[in-house]
Amino acid sequence: MFYLGCFNIINFYSIHLLIYICISNYIKGWKFKSFKWIMINNNLILTFFNVLLSLIDVLVVLLPILLGVAFMTIIERKQLAAHQRRVGPNTVGYYGILQPFSDALKLILKETIIPSQSNKILFYLAPVSTLIFSLLGWGIIPFGQGLTLFDFSLGILYTLALSSLGVYGVLFAGWSANSKYAFLGSLRSTAAMISYELILSSAILIIILLTGSLNFTKIIEHQQAIWFIIPLLPVFIFYFIAILAETSRTPFDLQEAESELVAGFFTEHSSTVFVFFFLGEYSSIVLFSCISAILFLGGYHLPEIFVNNSIINIQSLILGIKTCIFCFIFVWFRATLPRLRYDQLIDLCWLNLLPIAIAFIILVPSILVAFDITPY
Repeated sequence: MFYLGCFNIINFYSIHLLIYICISNYIKGWKFKSFKWIMINNNLILTFFNVLLSLIDVLVVLLPILLGVAFMTIIERKQLAAHQRRVGPNTVGYYGILQPFSDALKLILKETIIPSQSNKILFYLAPVSTLIFSLLGWGIIPFGQGLTLFDFSLGILYTLALSSLGVYGVLFAGWSANSKYAFLGSLRSTAAMISYELILSSAILIIILLTGSLNFTKIIEHQQAIWFIIPLLPVFIFYFIAILAETSRTPFDLQEAESELVAGFFTEHSSTVFVFFFLGEYSSIVLFSCISAILFLGGYHLPEIFVNNSIINIQSLILGIKTCIFCFIFVWFRATLPRLRYDQLIDLCWLNLLPIAIAFIILVPSILVAFDITPY
């Protein structure tokens, strides 16, 4: 009995000790897991707020740009009216200023008509991709010192890649519509864009050789003493011809030739999908105007003879004014110049502009080496 009693006591305490160990281990594990869960929640909250702040930054940049693109249409119509001694839109809102919103509402409320034999996925994807690629270019534009969504060290390479991808939207639009007019317009546009990208990239390559950088901010900083448009005026001339062709503007709008192709590559697009093409085209105009101001007019910098000692930062305003100058020139060319024939468009690129561009690619670095002023 004694041994049995000792065994029961030992067994009782052993069971309680075992239960105590199990409960303590469980509580420790629960505490560890709860602490770990709190840490995971904190990380998720921080990630969510970072994503939210990034989205707010993107919206702060894109919404004014989309408004600017909308008002670019009314500016073009009023400027064309002034060139042609007309009044232009003057009914919707004061001085016709609300006309873009009226046009957008009219187009959105129209019926979307899809050709029966078209490729419907590409038919919708083409205008959306055109708008997206034109808006993605704004992600690396410096609006002031430190005011950029992403200060990319390969910004120029990124811009050239996006301008190359923009061809696909036009090509898909013409092919997917199953229309001869749209297909011919898309082929014309593809050939013109690929041809004039050589001229555009050659002009930008000269600026890269002069600055030794692919970053937009560093290119702007190199123009504090003198804007590149002064020493590189011939380069600017064939650069501007190239961006006119890249954005399909007069006199290089052969893919939209009304007298030949009805409306070109977007002949079959209507309603909302046409709005995407419209926004994409004018967004590209404003974007290339801004890039031109950065590459040749010093971006957000004024010449050193003007010094801003006030607390007000006017750098973004300066860049906006320079961009408006190039937007004015875009419309001015449309009001002034007649449309070229397609063979003249291609001959101008391959027989005239390309040899000049190659000559300057050789000349500019030769001068830099001769005077020992290379930036690298």
